[in-house]
Amino acid sequence: HRMLATGAAVTTALAQVDREKIYQWINELSSPETRENALLELSKKRESVPDLAPMLWHSCGTIAALLQEIVNIYPSINPPTLTAHQSNRVCNALALLQCVASHPETRSAFLAAHIPLFLYPFLHTVSKTRPFEYLRLTSLGVIGALVKTDEQEVINFLLTTEIIPLCLRIMESGSELSKTVATFILQKILLDDTGLAYICQTYERFSHVAMILGKMVLQLSKEPSARLLKHVVRCYLRLSDNSRAREALRQCLPDQLKDTTFAQVLKDDTTTKRWLAQLVKNLQEGQVTDPRGIPLPTQ
Repeated sequence: HRMLATGAAVTTALAQVDREKIYQWINELSSPETRENALLELSKKRESVPDLAPMLWHSCGTIAALLQEIVNIYPSINPPTLTAHQSNRVCNALALLQCVASHPETRSAFLAAHIPLFLYPFLHTVSKTRPFEYLRLTSLGVIGALVKTDEQEVINFLLTTEIIPLCLRIMESGSELSKTVATFILQKILLDDTGLAYICQTYERFSHVAMILGKMVLQLSKEPSARLLKHVVRCYLRLSDNSRAREALRQCLPDQLKDTTFAQVLKDDTTTKRWLAQLVKNLQEGQVTDPRGIPLPTQ
């Protein structure tokens, strides 16, 4: 028993030392001389310290320091001169903000302070260099962490911003990973009733989304990615829940989703196959056909 007690005491002591290190690094964020190392150490520890987000949010000057890291690289965006070192450093700051974004105790305050808007200039970038790809992907990760919580306040906030056109542009021309996260964000917005209604409210919004999804299907038929296809299909299926969108999709759903183009890619993915079958079924229902099988316009 004594051995066990000693073991527990050592573990507690180690945890305490670790806590002390965390406090020290958080303090070091406030000073430009020690900030870079503190960012690196804290971003490594963010998974293992469950209450890191409230500690960051409520400590003096910490969020200001993280925002300063973000604003500091704005000048390197245009013209695009961002280096790998700059990109790694700001992405460590973004990783800590992601931690704040996903924690239930800090998420509402994070949104109320409009902090996601500081990341939008990064999502606007188009340079294909690795530092920029990494910057976009990490920024999308922060928004992805927000929508993952399935909270109404997140969707309400995002709909007041330009996140949908930003995601659509990345879905069209980003790297495969960035496209996947951007499509996931759009999917989460669509799965919310307010988000679906917002996108289907005007023909312009709907047609922009449908056009990009269509381009992605075409691209995926040449360079398949099961993970990306899954999100694209889910977006289409959700759009088909809206009656006006369903009418439009009957005209513009890509043929590749109706034939066997993706049979091989999806052979082991029962979920996506089920979604695709449901989508096709949704679009067939309510259509009036004459005996020769030609769809007739409903009166």
